Amino acid sequence: MDDSEEMAPGNGATEMLAVAEFLRGSLPFNELDDADLNRMVACLRASYQPRGARFESAEAPAGLRVLRSGAVDIRDADNKLLDRLGEGESFSIAGLNTEQKNVVATVIEDALIYRLPESDYQALRRSHRAVDRYFTGQRSRRLRRAARYQAEPNAMAAELATVMAKDLLTIAPEATVQAAAAAMAARRVSSTFVVDQGKLRGILTDRDLRVRVLAAGVSPSVAVSEVMTPQPRSIDAGQSIFAATLMMTQSGIHHLPVTRDGELAGVVTTSDLIVARQDDPVYLVQRISRQQDVDGIRQLVAGISNLMVQWFSSGMSAQQISQILTAISDAIAVRLIQLAEAELGPAPKPWAWIGFGSQARAEQLLGADQDNGIVIDDNVEPGELDWYSKLATRVSDGLAMCGYKYCPGEIMATTESWRQPLATWQSTVRRWARAPTNDAVMRVSIFFDLRCLYGEADLVARLQKVMLEQASSNTIFLAALAANVLDTRPPLGIFRRFVVDRNGDHRDSLDIKKRGILPVTEIARLHALAHSLPAVNTEERLAGLAKQGFMTMADSRNLADALHFIQGVRIRHQCDQVMAGAPVDNYVNPRTLPRLAREQLRDAFTIIDEAQSAIRQTYRAGMG
Repeated sequence: MDDSEEMAPGNGATEMLAVAEFLRGSLPFNELDDADLNRMVACLRASYQPRGARFESAEAPAGLRVLRSGAVDIRDADNKLLDRLGEGESFSIAGLNTEQKNVVATVIEDALIYRLPESDYQALRRSHRAVDRYFTGQRSRRLRRAARYQAEPNAMAAELATVMAKDLLTIAPEATVQAAAAAMAARRVSSTFVVDQGKLRGILTDRDLRVRVLAAGVSPSVAVSEVMTPQPRSIDAGQSIFAATLMMTQSGIHHLPVTRDGELAGVVTTSDLIVARQDDPVYLVQRISRQQDVDGIRQLVAGISNLMVQWFSSGMSAQQISQILTAISDAIAVRLIQLAEAELGPAPKPWAWIGFGSQARAEQLLGADQDNGIVIDDNVEPGELDWYSKLATRVSDGLAMCGYKYCPGEIMATTESWRQPLATWQSTVRRWARAPTNDAVMRVSIFFDLRCLYGEADLVARLQKVMLEQASSNTIFLAALAANVLDTRPPLGIFRRFVVDRNGDHRDSLDIKKRGILPVTEIARLHALAHSLPAVNTEERLAGLAKQGFMTMADSRNLADALHFIQGVRIRHQCDQVMAGAPVDNYVNPRTLPRLAREQLRDAFTIIDEAQSAIRQTYRAGMG
């Protein structure tokens, strides 16, 4: 039956109810109230379309078509696939041709289609802003609107202006330390801001007075500018409480100046954020930094999975949770290093502890393996190397006690090849780039995401500089990385059906980390290396690629949206396992997701598939 043989989908109350229930589970009709939804149902016309049926703007009756079953391809005049639609998705052939001429919709799987006539479709858009936005925007907007379908608004997302102290004590740079201390005592505050001609020049805290004045025997008559912390880190008042929390956690600061339009507007302290809540990440990181042994750290983080559930339930986004979990794992590693140094004595030569992979990208969740290494100053003597080996063993064993599993591939500082002087590391990187074997590409996929967690950051920066130089100038190496990116395809079949495991412990499930998250991180890494971008975090890489014109803004946003949504599904899955008392993993059964989430997951996988197709054209063209 073609569109000329349309009929009402069902006039009986039961049939009408079934159609309404179907639409209620489909975007964007879930925005409609019952009355509007029922009016829409009364206007629908149904038709059965066989495989091969085509809808062209010049011939097909105008209106919005909703797929009750089957699948439809949307192609342009050059027969390029623009989109593939499945159950619950909709399209307007006239609208598609407004954006791009000669677009054709072809049924690729026998379909039952509901058509809302053009006049009723336009009336619906005029009367419902959310519906109109949906059809006007791109697919990425659907993902952004749904990325947190499982969460309520979170207090951590509130602006800093709601919690910052605004009645600030300021002082001139030439004022004496004694005058500053007297003013702080009179106001009963723990800090004063050094301001010159309206600009923030520094901050003086109680700790500065203790460490830089009293303990150092400095005269109280010296100028504040001599002992203040100059050019302190600051944050804009429009940023969120979460952003301030993360900055203070990672930097180990207790007073954070808040600015508005470049001018000092307030201050936020750890006490403002903590308010005696033990589930606050700043509080947890501070307590980790004060533990005197591994067992104390282990006890503190034993309930971290339950904390993740609390954060998720309170409305934190997937991105925020992964950043917090990474900040906690950073704090654990740093404290373990400090404890090892206290036992072993100072390092013979400068060095740095490196985090690789998801820790370097600040994208960790539960169940993360250890991926770390050590880079050492080139002046180290052979007899001094044992110190670094002993430290690596203590830190790695401590991480294992705290729940971070040993890496099955031994990509850890305890392995000699991952604990080397800088020059040796640089030679290794050059060798990998010259001969990109499968083993080298596997190591690169972890090693080229790196971040200094402790020690001499300049050693890591010099190593990364060589990495970017070698990668960006070697087309064969980039082609090998591209082949690795293309090895893992999104789990969608020809009709946008999920491809799941058919046997074994994870039957009917898919590995959402391997099949969804890693492809996005690998795509972003490949492009970043090709264009010498130093960013490591996936979202920062995508934003940087768009900013410098190496990727369109739409492609950058689409991939970021896909990553956030998939990560959200992964976190919800792990939270459900925690609450059920089961071990956490990354195997999600799509059938257990809400219907809307399944459709959005298909959208996310489709975006990844399109990005991989672009990589095939860009990096693999010359390899046959």
